[in-house]
Amino acid sequence: MKSRHHLITATLIFAALLISGIASAQEVAGSDTSTFERALAEGPLVALGACFVFGLVASLTPCVYPMIVITVSIFGAKEAKGRGQAALLSGVFVLGIVACFAPLGVAAAASGKVLGSALANPWVVGAIAIVFTALAASMFGAFEMALPDSITNRLSSVGGVGYKGAFALGLVCALVAAPCTGPGLTGVALWIATTKNMALGTGAMAAFALGLGVPFFIVGTFAVSLPKGGAWMLGIKWICGVALAYMALAYIRDASPTLQRLVSRETLYGVVAAAVLGIGVVLAAVHVAAERRRSSIAHLSKPMKLASILPAIAGAFMFISWVQLPPVEAAPSANEVAAPAIVWETDEAAVLAKATAAGKPVVIDFGAAWCKACKELEEHTFPTAAVRKEAARFSAVKVDGTDDEDPNYVALQAKYKVVGLPTVILLDGTGKEVARFNEFVPADRFAQALAAVK
Repeated sequence: MKSRHHLITATLIFAALLISGIASAQEVAGSDTSTFERALAEGPLVALGACFVFGLVASLTPCVYPMIVITVSIFGAKEAKGRGQAALLSGVFVLGIVACFAPLGVAAAASGKVLGSALANPWVVGAIAIVFTALAASMFGAFEMALPDSITNRLSSVGGVGYKGAFALGLVCALVAAPCTGPGLTGVALWIATTKNMALGTGAMAAFALGLGVPFFIVGTFAVSLPKGGAWMLGIKWICGVALAYMALAYIRDASPTLQRLVSRETLYGVVAAAVLGIGVVLAAVHVAAERRRSSIAHLSKPMKLASILPAIAGAFMFISWVQLPPVEAAPSANEVAAPAIVWETDEAAVLAKATAAGKPVVIDFGAAWCKACKELEEHTFPTAAVRKEAARFSAVKVDGTDDEDPNYVALQAKYKVVGLPTVILLDGTGKEVARFNEFVPADRFAQALAAVK
């Protein structure tokens, strides 16, 4: 029963990766920029609770969830002498997340810097991909990931791999999670930037970090009840390896237009991707079965494991990338086809002056080359017929934040209080802001927002 239970657990790890990928492609309810302010209107405790939920949701994203089992193994909760010590180690790990995330988020909001702007640097993207690749290789058995004996012996004096190691790993985990904060936390950052209330802002960021750390704490605390080895553990490591390898490719994909163009929205592409992934899973299942005690196919373990890695990684990358693409839209009517494409201008001052004089509304799009959601807006929202039709009466400005040190961008960022990308702002005919979006918005919802602006 235990073996079956843990094989189910292993399956859930990969399922959560797929679900979180699907969730990122679903229709959103609109801009979440004001979510924190709406919660704050109900009281500070409600606002902090909302931030906790934001963090809990962020922990289920593809760049965080696969790390849970791995990080818990590294900081030693599985080797703890009892449930209490495992809980303490896990708690210290979560404190590391809080200690990094709270001041990092507040500082970013106070300075107006965008947390994800570092991803504009190909060296940063490459470094992140290398880290995930190395972790994946470790899960596949290429090498054992462990601290040097001298450090391990020193940390063992305080229990397990050590509280210091758990705290340090929490700091690193917070940095990995920073690009996954989502529009909910962007609203908090915007609120801090405008109100300068650092006390409540710090509490909000800390609440988010605590929510982010909940799965790590639960897994770490109860890891002592898991068996120390067995074929099921090889299955979990294999799944974690595939998930980590996918993350390495995903970071490269999001920074590489060439790789993005290899992903198709066609149904056949999804079917082929699922088939390739299925081949990898079947081969891996044979590998795990061959590792069972007194297995008659023990000699197949290593070749099946090696054969499973490439199709599983390729299939997972293809399938999850396919799922994350918005669905193909229905063919527009003849009248909709006639709507012109949006003409984006870059001189904000000139466009705003001309639009205000004419009483025209304005749409301002803050984006960057490294911003995945910005690209999705450009490819799947702005070009659609319904959006083009409504945008025909708007003046349009595009502000490039790829270089966040550019003086023009810095000035406009401060003027419009932009603390995260994407940020799409709708101004009415008098120049007053009436709507703001900080995430990918489906075409129909964005068209409705445009239609409501006078």
